[in-house]
Amino acid sequence: QVQLVEAGGGLVQAGGSLRLSCAASGRTFSNYIMAWFRQAPGKEREFVAAISRDGAKTSYADSVKGRFTASRDNAKNTVYLQMHNLKPEDTAVYYCAGKYGGSSLHAGEYDHWGQGTQVTVSS
Repeated sequence: QVQLVEAGGGLVQAGGSLRLSCAASGRTFSNYIMAWFRQAPGKEREFVAAISRDGAKTSYADSVKGRFTASRDNAKNTVYLQMHNLKPEDTAVYYCAGKYGGSSLHAGEYDHWGQGTQVTVSS
């Protein structure tokens, strides 16, 4: 079992940057595919980024490609989401999630979730 705790959200102006972090408990963090999802009010939870167990491979939603970067530090049991050139449409609650097996874009395939951190981008 792994528990996930996100941090780093906040209010930022359009064009600004934020770095989210997700700290995991447990000794098996490096066995998990990790991902970031987000959910805006009235919308479904959507995939943002995923990162392989060793951090060598990443995938991104088209809407964030080139602006967001996912990374992980398995020694610190932490995954990060660096966000640049933020836009008002990036406003959402951001969640980190983990799963065994292969990477996935689908929230329903992830077994472990954090509580979320709010990101608000003002225009």
